[in-house]
Amino acid sequence: MGLVLDKVRRDVGAQTHVHETTLRLPPGTMTVLLGATLAGKTSLMRLMAGLDRPTSGRILVVEGGRERDVTGLAVRERSVAMVYQQFINYPNLNVFENIASPLRVKGLPKAEIESKVRAMARLMQLDPFLERMPLNLSGGQQQRTAMARALIKGADLVLLDEPLANLDYKLREELREELPKIVRMSNATVVYATTEPQEALLLGDHTATLWQGRVTQHGPSAAVYRRPQDLITARIFSDPPLNILAVTKRGAEILLPGGASAPATGAFTGLADGDYQVGFRAHHLGLGAAGPGLRFDGTVIVAEIAGSESFVHVECAGSRWVALVPGVHELEPGATISVHVDLTTVFVFDPDGRLAHAPAFLSAA
Repeated sequence: MGLVLDKVRRDVGAQTHVHETTLRLPPGTMTVLLGATLAGKTSLMRLMAGLDRPTSGRILVVEGGRERDVTGLAVRERSVAMVYQQFINYPNLNVFENIASPLRVKGLPKAEIESKVRAMARLMQLDPFLERMPLNLSGGQQQRTAMARALIKGADLVLLDEPLANLDYKLREELREELPKIVRMSNATVVYATTEPQEALLLGDHTATLWQGRVTQHGPSAAVYRRPQDLITARIFSDPPLNILAVTKRGAEILLPGGASAPATGAFTGLADGDYQVGFRAHHLGLGAAGPGLRFDGTVIVAEIAGSESFVHVECAGSRWVALVPGVHELEPGATISVHVDLTTVFVFDPDGRLAHAPAFLSAA
């Protein structure tokens, strides 16, 4: 079953929670809703599920090439399963019965229920806990139980609202690998909400970026990441945060903060004169003066060592930037440091925030 949102809008009193949105989600795919907390992800999913009714627009399901309007259809009359970040289980049923409950409602044979529940429990690493009651589980175990119950239901539409947020790192990584396989096997339309760009790239066939109740861009995940159509989308899809540099192009030069200038090469070749904002991700900001492109002197704010990489936060050109660099870099706060950015790796946005240039090697999907 595919899902179509046709000019859907949701107002609550004087506030607009979801601005007019049109999305087409094919069956057998996972679409990631990526955005910060309160960006509108849950509001959009509640419309998809039928928990809320749109103020305007239509919600359609697509089956066998035919569209059916389900805008006014109650959630219990739809083939929908939903898992929230705040896990919900039946407190009076053990783990086995919680997972089995959708299958018992369907009236499946006892042997089939037993087989399906145990297979799902193995996938979710719940085998040792099948006889336990939810209150005797850890938070992560309770969330896995809720996910198992939703996935075993075999619903046509599965909505996962930040379902891995409460799990430990190792299990989260394992489930990130397994979820796409489950989607392909089920042929369900799966929508997955997250605040993490990395999760969108790992999980999603497609990603829709959200900001203040608006979908800013929707398309294949890698394409949205590589070619964000505006500055807002680039910020949403960057973690660590996107580094920003305000410049002015004038003839063959670009004017930098503090009165310095540099040749208008790389990203600025062929651009009209005017004001621009340059955006570059953390792994494109290098340490040291010996590097291609623009060089700046800055002040170390903090250096965070993350295994074989370091996040170095610097005050530079009137802004706070972060560099993600290989190796261990023990730098004292307040130390002076040189950094460089290659103009062939940057995004350039016009004064309205629209994309004016994307790196050529990043443009392909």
